[in-house]
Amino acid sequence: MPTPQATVADTPSTAALPYATLLAFTRYVDRSGPAKAAFVGKLRKQRETGGGFNPHSRLIKALKTDIDQHTPGTHLVEVNDVVDPRWQRLYASLTAGAASYLTSIEGQGCRVTRTNDALAMIGSLPVRISAHFGLRYDDGRSEAVRLHFDEDPPTADLIMATLHLLRANMDQILPHAEPVLVDVRRGIAYQSEATKGADVDRWLTGEAAGFAAMWNAPQH
Repeated sequence: MPTPQATVADTPSTAALPYATLLAFTRYVDRSGPAKAAFVGKLRKQRETGGGFNPHSRLIKALKTDIDQHTPGTHLVEVNDVVDPRWQRLYASLTAGAASYLTSIEGQGCRVTRTNDALAMIGSLPVRISAHFGLRYDDGRSEAVRLHFDEDPPTADLIMATLHLLRANMDQILPHAEPVLVDVRRGIAYQSEATKGADVDRWLTGEAAGFAAMWNAPQH
């Protein structure tokens, strides 16, 4: 399969197809058996009812501010104190690992830069591919950083799928950057090697076909 870089705008017939974010698609890929169908059903229900909320936005903003101001987690500590009480336990579980990630890039002369979303076709499935932020380093390197907030660490399949899709669409997201997936709770950054691209494309195309079939299956 060719690298999935065609956009939905290039394919008018896709209007009725399911639409997935990178987060949703990689979570689907990471499941097996009946759990895949249950996940798609829940996602479809959320889409129909307008449900779903991202509680991580303030933490992401604090992390980016600490990177830009070269502060060792100062803003992460502050946001943990002022966030809505219902999210304080979640933030407490994330900030230590986020501070560890800050330490890992400390002294490398990096600053936050903007990234763009890419709307890609994986087989016939539209998927919005996005990073949480970009980093530019003084030595000329750049990275497109995706954050993993889940309680469980990312599996090998989730890491592979995320980094591969970011790399395949990097011309739109942040040209010449390397994809990075950061496990925020544990402060671990994962990077990929550009190998076995065709095999991963075939695997993800099959997963996308399954996602679309489950999405379009009649509801009971």
